[in-house]
Amino acid sequence: MDTGGVPGRTSAFHWNAEVRPGLRVAFTAVGAGNLALHVGAEPDAVRGNRRRLESAMGVPGGTLRFMSQTHSDRVAVVDRTARHAPDADGMVSPDGSEPLAVLVADCVPIVLADAPVADGGTGATAVVHAGRAGVGNGIVEHAVRTLRRHGARDVAAWIGPSVCGSCYEVPGDMMEAMARVLPDAASRTRRGTPALDLPAAVTVQLARTGARVEPLVGSGICCTVENPDLYSHRREPGAGRLAGLVWRT
Repeated sequence: MDTGGVPGRTSAFHWNAEVRPGLRVAFTAVGAGNLALHVGAEPDAVRGNRRRLESAMGVPGGTLRFMSQTHSDRVAVVDRTARHAPDADGMVSPDGSEPLAVLVADCVPIVLADAPVADGGTGATAVVHAGRAGVGNGIVEHAVRTLRRHGARDVAAWIGPSVCGSCYEVPGDMMEAMARVLPDAASRTRRGTPALDLPAAVTVQLARTGARVEPLVGSGICCTVENPDLYSHRREPGAGRLAGLVWRT
C-alpha cells in the first residue's frame, strides 16, 4: 500500500496516500494552485486549477465535490443526483463513491472513512472543515454521528495541515472560554501569549466519537503558517486555499 511521503515543491500534493485498498486521502500544497472560488484569483483560473487537480487524482472532470463553507455546524449528505455545492462544513458520501473536497487556509481539514465493504463496512467517506467556530459548535462530532447513522462502525480520521498551537494567537478570554470546554485547546505562542491548538482539540473530539486518528506518515511540516508550501490566511491573507481530499480509485 502506498504510504505517501513528502512530494516535491512543485507537486500538487503535500501528502497523498492509498490509506486502504482503493481509497486515497490527500492534502494539496500551493503547487495545486488556489482551489477556492471566493478567494483572490479569477474564477476561470480556479476552475482550471480544479480540473488539473481532478486529472492528478485520476477522477473524471467535474466530479470533485466542494462545499460552500460558512463555519456552520451543518453536514450535507451527497450522492450523484445533485451537483451543486451544499451550504455545509461537513460532507458525507454514504457509499464513498463521490470524490470529496474540503478547503482551508489555517482551519483544520479532516477526512473520515469507514471500513470498506469487503471488510464489513459501508465504505462511507466524509470531509470536515473545522475552524475555531467549527470546533466550538461541534461540527466534528456531528460529521461522525452522520456517518454512523448511515451504518459506519469503524471510522478512521486523517487530520490535515492547519495552524499549529504555537502560531494561532488569540485573546486570553477566547482561549479561556474554549479551554473550559476543551482543555486541550489551550496553548501558548513561543512568546508566551494565549493561543489555541485546534489540531489537539479536534483530536480529542474525534476520540470522543470513537474515531481512530491515523498519522500522515512522512508529511513534513503541517503548520500552514510555518510551511511556505501551504496556504495560510494568517501569513498571506487572500493567497489561496488548499484542499483535503478523499476518493476511490
